[in-house]
Amino acid sequence: MPLFRSGRFLSFSSFSRFPVILTLTVAAAAIGVMAGCGSSGSKKAPPPFSGDTEVTVVVSSTANDALAQFDLDIQSLSLTSQSGTTVPVLAGDWPVEFIHLNGEIEPVVALPIPQGIYTAATAVIGSASFTCLTVTPASSDSPGSLDESTYAYGYTPDNQVTVNLASPITVTGDAMGLTLNLQVSQSANFPSTCYPGTGIATFSITPTFNLAPMTFAAQPTNAGNGKVNEVEGEVSALGTAGTSFTLSLAALANPRRTVSVTSDSNTAYQGISDFSALQVGTFVDMDGTILPDGSVRATRIASYNPTALNEMIGPLEQLAASVPDFFSFPTGQQGQTYSAEPGAQSLGVYSYSDSTSYGISGQMSNVASLPFVASFSASNMVTGQNVAIFSQQITDYYGGDYTPATMMTLMPQIINGTVVGSSQSGSFTDYTVELASYDLFPTLAVQPGQNTLLNNPSQVEVYVDSNTQLLNTQTLAPGDTLRFYGLVFNDNGTLRMDCAQVNDGVAVAAQPNATRKMQLGQSQSVRRAGGAGLAPMIKTVTHSND
Repeated sequence: MPLFRSGRFLSFSSFSRFPVILTLTVAAAAIGVMAGCGSSGSKKAPPPFSGDTEVTVVVSSTANDALAQFDLDIQSLSLTSQSGTTVPVLAGDWPVEFIHLNGEIEPVVALPIPQGIYTAATAVIGSASFTCLTVTPASSDSPGSLDESTYAYGYTPDNQVTVNLASPITVTGDAMGLTLNLQVSQSANFPSTCYPGTGIATFSITPTFNLAPMTFAAQPTNAGNGKVNEVEGEVSALGTAGTSFTLSLAALANPRRTVSVTSDSNTAYQGISDFSALQVGTFVDMDGTILPDGSVRATRIASYNPTALNEMIGPLEQLAASVPDFFSFPTGQQGQTYSAEPGAQSLGVYSYSDSTSYGISGQMSNVASLPFVASFSASNMVTGQNVAIFSQQITDYYGGDYTPATMMTLMPQIINGTVVGSSQSGSFTDYTVELASYDLFPTLAVQPGQNTLLNNPSQVEVYVDSNTQLLNTQTLAPGDTLRFYGLVFNDNGTLRMDCAQVNDGVAVAAQPNATRKMQLGQSQSVRRAGGAGLAPMIKTVTHSND
């Protein structure tokens, strides 16, 4: 039996699926859609509906930093028109990991939808799980150990799924988008310490989505109008014209979703010379534009380690000071071992050496102009940083060996924190951001025997300049909580972020939803040895008893 480890070992295919449906009907007080007013002030009639509109569904999330992973098996999504007609939008199995999509988007599917006004949405969710990371309390049987606590349903009860529409959705025109945004804080309830201990624990998974229309811009600038960032995947097929390929997205469960990608003369390449260097099996980090047919036109294609056979993406969990070993927590993985058995082969246990190379994501073009030396290496990497790890093989951890990392690349990530001050630093504004106690940086920093210590792991200096997308409606001022997306560096013990995007924040503590049923679950823990000088790693999985 493979060792449980978060969503990777809670493969969606391993649970029985019982379709569950909950429909939320939007009050139709303003179903009539007005197109605006002419010069005379008269109101125009709603647009006529005729035929179908090509609708692309994209997924996203809105989250604070309390969870490291949230996996849902979306089995279907349907719309209901004002006349009561139900139209399917998604069908089948669509496993999605939502935490890496915090403030970002990924396309799922494009299909024709009959034009009209839709007032309700129906979601069908199969298996579900979420994971939080914490250091076990002094009262536990292994105090000071790092625990990965995963809470899982084999199926999601029908009264615990909600799809919200702020207003009726008008489907019209040639093409449009629908954003299915998971509200993470409303979708998970669990013990306040994250670690459930042993025996019976109470928790709930209550998937709560906001569904909203999206207009794709011809030249999008952010996730709100059709721009995708940091799409990780593996080339699974090449087009015959030499300008297109199929990308299988990095994932934790089967089936892997795919995206059709095209390139043009404006596509920038990093790590490879041009399109001709792409092969089936190449790992790609990509930015691009969602097109009306649901495909993506790549604006940037990076391949940081073109010869690698395996890749794992996620935050660093443990770093040993006495030996060059580390543990990583995955939000996505790909390569030969994934193809053989997703999730079960790799435990995120790695070693590094003098032959390991280090890099920084090429997504952001202003790294060299930051008012500090922005670097990433074995000497300054810290737990909590989001890293892509490349390897030529996966070593059997149970045989006593760690997988050698051939390359490690620092990747962008989201932090959710409260601004406590700001100052000007050259062309950048430096915002001092306070993190919640459950954020990965302060949580992981208290582990003993670490390679690098931080001066204040609860604070990040966030650097904002003219390149930063300001998508926040909340003010960016002391006392305000916001989400910041960018590269996090360790500068001599101080965390500093090169910020690419700012979004409205999420309350620093999840609010319990007392109206939702809490499930009883039996917790089971498995330990593995920590790195030299580090406390053991504990993996606790709590399954619903229902």
